[in-house]
Amino acid sequence: MATDATTNPLHRLTPEQIEEIGREFDAIHDEVYADLGDRDARYIRSMIQMQRRLALTGRVLLLGSRRKPLFVAGVTALSLAKILENMEIGHNVMHGQWDWMNDPQINSYAWDWDSASTAEGWKHSHNYLHHTFTNIRDKDRDLGYDLMRVDPKQEWHPVYVLQPAYNVALMALFQWGVALHDLDITAIRTGRKSWKDAKQELKGIATKARRQFLKDYVAYPLLSGRSARRTLKANATANMIRNVWAHAIIFCGHFPDQAYTFSEEEVEGETRGGFYVRQLLGSVNIEGGPLFHVMSGNLSFQVEHHLFPDMPSTRYAEIAPRVRAICERYDLPYNSGPFLQQWLMVQRTIIRLAFPGGEERPKPGPYRAPEGERPLPPVVDAVAA
Repeated sequence: MATDATTNPLHRLTPEQIEEIGREFDAIHDEVYADLGDRDARYIRSMIQMQRRLALTGRVLLLGSRRKPLFVAGVTALSLAKILENMEIGHNVMHGQWDWMNDPQINSYAWDWDSASTAEGWKHSHNYLHHTFTNIRDKDRDLGYDLMRVDPKQEWHPVYVLQPAYNVALMALFQWGVALHDLDITAIRTGRKSWKDAKQELKGIATKARRQFLKDYVAYPLLSGRSARRTLKANATANMIRNVWAHAIIFCGHFPDQAYTFSEEEVEGETRGGFYVRQLLGSVNIEGGPLFHVMSGNLSFQVEHHLFPDMPSTRYAEIAPRVRAICERYDLPYNSGPFLQQWLMVQRTIIRLAFPGGEERPKPGPYRAPEGERPLPPVVDAVAA
């Protein structure tokens, strides 16, 4: 048993409780999928239309960008379009959240996004590796992205001294960092990935990167005529804003103090219920309003997303009360916090763990509903009723 067995809630549960938790979460998933229909399809199609209108508006405004207000408005519209496309549309469509629609274009097999990562590489490194081995040390490559030490249990190396600096660079160039992360340079270096496979993947990344570069920094500026230089500057600014935003949302959902990490020994022989508990403990929500949730791709509901990555993102807010009720019944934490608090917490961790040592920060206690909030019944009982 791991040394943190007395503090990790996973070890306080009996096998019977873990299996019951698994049945309750399965019931939530099945209940939502049985209810999917027109309103869900209308939502994703309206998001795609809104994103395209924002992008077009931004391009039109930039044609008159000699005036500073028009330039600022154009960059704002373009930035919002890129964030929507990356977070609420691309990420979620490629997760398979809308495959049930059987739409020939809006599905995880056909969709590609406005990012340097190839769809195939990202789906393997993110959908499979990260969502299967979430927060398992030495298995989940998204735990610090092979660049940073974000958990005191990770072995320290002198290269980590520089991580506060290259974290800033990663913020600005996040799409390019993720593209190289998908390549898995560590696997190539250690021989777990053949050079033949690596060259094939590198060719795909180079093709996608060239397409992104030509689109943003050659084609659109040329189409802008005399506004070419300002359009180039606007595209670079919008890409950076999108990158910084995506970096912040993703890091705040995975690396704050509340998140647990796990050794391979702890999850050996893991059942479906145990998988759900690990996802619950290893993810952190970000509090905010409806607009914030949309602009985060509903990854502000990171707990619900990790429990059900194939569930349409619009349903996460609906199921959150049931997830909290399960946490309360089984004395489990429901990790959540304000955006700025989470972001500052992550930056503090990155700076502190750049140096040797570091202690694990205190974890939250079991979730307790605010006074007066009526607890929900177990979902398996509700479905049966």
